[in-house]
Amino acid sequence: MFNAPIPKPSHYETFRQRVRRATSRRGYFLTTKDRRGIQTLLDTQGTRFAANPPMLQGFLRHKLRISAHVDEPVPSDLAISGRLVSYMISGEGARSGVLSLDPLPHPGNILVTSLLGATLIGMRALQKVPLLREDGQIDTVVVLDVSPNAT
Repeated sequence: MFNAPIPKPSHYETFRQRVRRATSRRGYFLTTKDRRGIQTLLDTQGTRFAANPPMLQGFLRHKLRISAHVDEPVPSDLAISGRLVSYMISGEGARSGVLSLDPLPHPGNILVTSLLGATLIGMRALQKVPLLREDGQIDTVVVLDVSPNAT
């Protein structure tokens, strides 16, 4: 029996190409700075003040694995550290805060060391994803707007 490979026309996409294309339209995107900041939080136990550190650490590691890299200039609708993010959680009103990689809370900041901040970082305006809450409930969060420069 002859087992020669079947040639593929050049217009066919491989599975990996399809995944990359789909991820480029949806999914999460992290800058080098945010990737390093998250890794530093994990390496230095910056998540120890979280409500559930093991769950948050697992979520942040997952976020690092599944997020695509974004180069400069960063799109203005991308939620990265230092930007003002307006969002809405299902059943609640609109809120906003500055995404922060600082492990300690400050007024007006959304800490990446919280499940909300860990979910928001890397999202784009009008993107909607599930939000795991500290009590185990799952809600939906949507990014309404991102201001490129927090004031």
